[in-house]
Amino acid sequence: MRQLLSKSLLFLSLAAAGTGLSSCSKEGGGDGVVLFSVQDDIDLGARVAAQTDSTYRASGQLLDPKDPRNAAAYAALSTVVNKVLNSGKLDHRNDFVWDVKIIRDDKTLNAFASPGGHIYVFSGLIKFLDHEDELAGVLAHEIAHADRRHTSRQLQQQYGIGILLSVLLGENPNQLAQIAAGLGQLKFSRDFETEADSYSVIYLSGTDYACDGTAGFFIKSQAMGEASQPVFLSTHPNPGNRVQAIQAKAAELNCQNKSDNDTNLNKLKSLL
Repeated sequence: MRQLLSKSLLFLSLAAAGTGLSSCSKEGGGDGVVLFSVQDDIDLGARVAAQTDSTYRASGQLLDPKDPRNAAAYAALSTVVNKVLNSGKLDHRNDFVWDVKIIRDDKTLNAFASPGGHIYVFSGLIKFLDHEDELAGVLAHEIAHADRRHTSRQLQQQYGIGILLSVLLGENPNQLAQIAAGLGQLKFSRDFETEADSYSVIYLSGTDYACDGTAGFFIKSQAMGEASQPVFLSTHPNPGNRVQAIQAKAAELNCQNKSDNDTNLNKLKSLL
């Protein structure tokens, strides 16, 4: 805790002095610099995830992974997630906690990630998907936001480093609740979205899934019409060439024609 406090106060001093932006490097492309260390990502993510869990548990929407009645659903979901995580393509596979939780809400088609590798997926999104590689693709996209540290940078841009550090140090519980409540609505920049799309393909290229699975989700979503499109698309910029870019990356890696086994997705749907 003393090391974290000293480090965080150093970053706060840099930010206050206006010198931090020139001394910290960009990580993983995209826009914005990372003032937080990887350990700060882990600690901030743990706080945000605990608050998120508490909020959805209080509303009766969190599908508790510790409840034996949910073991089969989480086993099916974890099989999909672990294929992505163990693809050999992640930068922070061994740094972040990488857990995934289901929020029971059949009307919401969304998924989101906190810093440090906490992933949330709504039951509505799972039931909306037709194929398992689509689920793998959407999860890979969210994993990319955490692994490429987009979420930290976007939160930093939205709230400022001082507020995030106060949350990190446990000094601002009201702000923590606000950040947790808004995480699922966090709007990423086009650069972050383009990179997450690209890395969803890269991650899936190391699995037995068709690596353009995310494109299948977008195609079905766009066919619904703008008024009915999922929350996922309203919070993630969706330029017209997005599907084409995913498919082009898949063609480049020659990984688009793979398994069409939907066993885990079908099992999940039957259990939710």
